[in-house]
Amino acid sequence: MEKDIFESGQYYHIYNRGNNKENIFIEDRNYNFFLEKMKKYLLPVADVYAYCLLKNHFHIVVRIKDKMELSDNFKDKVHLPFSNFFNSYAKSINTAYNRTGSLFQEHLQRNRIENEEYLKQLIVYVHLNPVKHNFTKSFEAYLHSSYRSFMSSKETSIDRDFILKLFGGLENFKFYHDERRLVYEGVVDTIDKMDY
Repeated sequence: MEKDIFESGQYYHIYNRGNNKENIFIEDRNYNFFLEKMKKYLLPVADVYAYCLLKNHFHIVVRIKDKMELSDNFKDKVHLPFSNFFNSYAKSINTAYNRTGSLFQEHLQRNRIENEEYLKQLIVYVHLNPVKHNFTKSFEAYLHSSYRSFMSSKETSIDRDFILKLFGGLENFKFYHDERRLVYEGVVDTIDKMDY
């Protein structure tokens, strides 16, 4: 895991939280608005594998597209859509709620994901984040994460097929989540603790 510039073909965990730990999602409609902005800005340059949006922070797991998949506008400026995404969201929130100043804490945080085993662990971690932070006891029912997209056959912007194949199918995907949930419930010791 290494904080780095965005590079084509690489996997990243991106995350940030509200400035001074303030909420970045004030009401329910903000979550969908954030996801619409994510589709608009990120899908041209990245495959989205998982996300979780909590009141004061978010996690997104992506893979930057290969150079040949990128339009000429982004081949050497992959960071630009990320900057535009978060600036656009922040400006909209500031306007809608008559606030000023930075919505997000400092710069976007990003860690490169170096192998597929860690990618699997991270996807589970992202989906279990609402349980970890006591937003819900049931991550399966949490409305603002990508977990439910994997349980559905409806069209989605998430690269569901790649991730389910990575886990060895839907049943294994569920098993990994259920097994990891025991860590957050204190039933078993954690392998690694990530805290944001």
